[in-house]
Amino acid sequence: MEIDFFKGKSVLIMGLGQFGGGVDSARFACRAGAKVIVADQAGPESLAGSLAQLADCPIETHLGGHREQDFGSEGPDIIIVNPAVPPDNPFLALARQSGKHITSQIEIFFQLCPAPIVGITGANGKSTTTALTAHLLEAGLGIEGVGYRKVWLGGNIGNRMLLSEVWEIRPDHMVVLELSSFQLEQLARIRKTPKIALITNLTPNHLDRHGTFEAYCAAKENIFQFQPADPNDPCISIFNADDPVTSRWFLRYNGQNGRICLEFSDRDVPDSLAKRFPLVGKANRSNLSAALKVTQSFPIPDDHIARAVETFRSLPHRLEPIATVNGVTWYDDSIATTPPSAIAALEAFECPRIILAGGYDKNLPFDEFGAAIASHAKAAVLIGKTAPKIAEAIHQADPDTRVHVELAASMPEAVQKCAVIARSGDVVLLSPACASYDMFRNFEHRAAVFKECVLHLRC
Repeated sequence: MEIDFFKGKSVLIMGLGQFGGGVDSARFACRAGAKVIVADQAGPESLAGSLAQLADCPIETHLGGHREQDFGSEGPDIIIVNPAVPPDNPFLALARQSGKHITSQIEIFFQLCPAPIVGITGANGKSTTTALTAHLLEAGLGIEGVGYRKVWLGGNIGNRMLLSEVWEIRPDHMVVLELSSFQLEQLARIRKTPKIALITNLTPNHLDRHGTFEAYCAAKENIFQFQPADPNDPCISIFNADDPVTSRWFLRYNGQNGRICLEFSDRDVPDSLAKRFPLVGKANRSNLSAALKVTQSFPIPDDHIARAVETFRSLPHRLEPIATVNGVTWYDDSIATTPPSAIAALEAFECPRIILAGGYDKNLPFDEFGAAIASHAKAAVLIGKTAPKIAEAIHQADPDTRVHVELAASMPEAVQKCAVIARSGDVVLLSPACASYDMFRNFEHRAAVFKECVLHLRC
């Protein structure tokens, strides 16, 4: 595919969304010379932020519900599908029947990007690992023999989408991307994945979309299945040695011609580096080990890596300290939308912990989460649709009710309940183990409301 493929064509962006993907696709299509229509089930009020970013682009908007004519034989030539749209969407079925060219932002990017790509996926820790990998690779800029002159960070991480910037990416650059299971399903259609691929871990997630854990794992495995295995220039596949699924994958792929397989573990990080790393917890040490495994493929001096490790800072909403009020430290870990990620957050601290959890139900099991709360927390305040399920899981693990459990109807009420329970020296941790859609627009909105409530405690 060449950029000229889009020139003069009509392009439908299916799903504008609020996380930058639809905006990036629309800006790309406009710059490529296409006539662009943006369609979304949501209305203009919900999408105001995204629409504002397209104010300088000549687009047509079809909001508040999809229209059959946009996907039929008389509709646009090309449909760029947001990853959040399920493959079995009936409007996509109509588009396929009409012979439309159906693609996605990530497929187009992989077809057009001239630079090598490091791709990182997993259930938990992938955003931190992706940002940390890019940060460490930047430590190699200007070093003889490193082979790249600029590092781009993007993919399913914040709003760092790169398709609309593909014109500026050169062959002597390096791209580091976070890739979701949805994006990897899209890339499987064109049998493309990164030259260097890494998976952080695998635990049940997005079962409302994938149906089973096995199907979710299969989507993630696409990152390795379609790597360009070249005996003269091998691809690199990196697995978590401590994860039961990915360690089996290591055995499956190791020894293949044209592929170098590596493993990482939190135990691999030298103490000298671990002491300089500002992020807390075993999970973050594992993230550091993963990023270091990528950088070992490049001749970056150890002292450059050590300085970069020391200067890395946590991404927003990932065990981010918000405030200390009356000796109680409040942390925002709103990005923790699965039980394993919330468990990792609980295990990151030694002091008494109060966890604020709950939210939208993705049909994930809470048995292990309940057991972790029973083992590591002194109290849990629960919100959202999953609150009763989590409370029951805690009770099953803690029948003697050692852990204080309360339910709250809103975030302000939950924060107030946490404040009443907490004592000086405690940690209050917003680590929901669930998505946010039942009460908030997204995890960032949830974090903003939490932070506002915490800061109000100072008044």
